[in-house]
Amino acid sequence: MKRREILSVMSVGAAGLIAGASEAHAHHPHHHDKVHGDCLHACNDCAIVCNETYHYCFDHIKDGHPEHSKAAQLAMDCQEFCKLSAELMARESPMMGMACSACADACKLCAEECAKHNDPQMKECEEACKACEKSCREMAEHMKGHQHHTD
Repeated sequence: MKRREILSVMSVGAAGLIAGASEAHAHHPHHHDKVHGDCLHACNDCAIVCNETYHYCFDHIKDGHPEHSKAAQLAMDCQEFCKLSAELMARESPMMGMACSACADACKLCAEECAKHNDPQMKECEEACKACEKSCREMAEHMKGHQHHTD
């Protein structure tokens, strides 16, 4: 199995654990409203696509295409922001609004860089990042209007 396939499977597995946590909360509607659920899914989806894009760019860099280096770095960093935001939302951390705000900024940077490359993988990453940015901005705004207590 190639390194990319192994890492992609690991990423999907980790995202599945996070998604499983969100599905468990779905049976308890007081835990997550639609904004939470949509954002959690957007973050999970974006993390997976960014991880795949990192490996795609890394393969291009190895093949002598250094123009993919900035996209590789941003995709990996964006994936980390998405993963953190999803984890904080899944456990309803009082810091999830802050994480979502930072995630939206990371997604914006990654989408802008991916848009500079004209191929399907980079387009998929750009679209996932734009969707996640939009959802995270909505979540951050939603959190401003709600006092979130931990018990």
